[in-house]
Amino acid sequence: MITKLKVAVIGTGYLGEFHAQKYAQIDSVDLVAIVDTNIERCQALAATLHTKAVEDYRELIGKVDAVSIVTPTSTHFAIGKFFLENGIHVLMEKPITTTVEEADILISLAKSKNCLLQVGYLERFNPILNHVEGKIKQVQFIESTRIAPFNPRNKDVNVVLDLMIHDIDLIQHLVNAPIERIDANGACVLTQEIDIANARILFANGCVANVTASRISLKPERKMRIFQHDAYISLDLQNKQVSICTRGQGEMFPGIPTIEREEHTITQSDALLEEIKAFVNAILNKTPVLVTGEDGKIALQTALEITRLVKAGVFA
Repeated sequence: MITKLKVAVIGTGYLGEFHAQKYAQIDSVDLVAIVDTNIERCQALAATLHTKAVEDYRELIGKVDAVSIVTPTSTHFAIGKFFLENGIHVLMEKPITTTVEEADILISLAKSKNCLLQVGYLERFNPILNHVEGKIKQVQFIESTRIAPFNPRNKDVNVVLDLMIHDIDLIQHLVNAPIERIDANGACVLTQEIDIANARILFANGCVANVTASRISLKPERKMRIFQHDAYISLDLQNKQVSICTRGQGEMFPGIPTIEREEHTITQSDALLEEIKAFVNAILNKTPVLVTGEDGKIALQTALEITRLVKAGVFA
């Protein structure tokens, strides 16, 4: 039985550096290496974390039990396939791959090699979800907004795959029903990719989600409003604030019930650390991961369809 997991992080860019730092904090993990083709940057980070800098990820075979892959999306498939083929567990940053077909191959490979494949959707580890998930049932309408100032670090992907995909995953998880129809539009403003997009998603159970993402806004905001038969739930995912409005027992007007309101600010937590701890614990305890490869594929499939619809309008 593994008592201390040997782990490496592939990619030491902005997010990869954070992955490495979180693994270094976990007692049950031995961060044996970090990997990047930019060896100077890799060596500098390795020195601060007291680990080894490696230029070629293929050198890790036989030395690690698991890896985080935090590289450009175009490289996810090849690197993920290599590690899964060698029986190594994978935490893959979102999106899982560039195509659904690639995702299917990784999912099948993980199953055949008895490996865990987790996809990095941080909002699943947002503490306000634990607070409200038991209250969410038979959702009828969702309005989601995720906006941020422009970040040149992500200019090679569109806003749907960069930002909106977080909400796509969360909404599909909460609604838990097949999609019947998607309508979408958007615009390229600062880049040649889609910088702002809106999608209306109709689910088979009748729920509708109106989802907006922008990377050309003046300030960041991550909010979701959930409407169901007996309640309205407002989530501020960024500031960890929750407002829940439900029907009261009295009447505000004849035939109109009173509204009971409760508000909470949830203790701040480190979602990335919780995500990585969940991955480590799933391996050590041989339990399923919270966000599976199949979840990653479903979110990617929806994001690619929204991208196709927006591009059909933008570049018509």
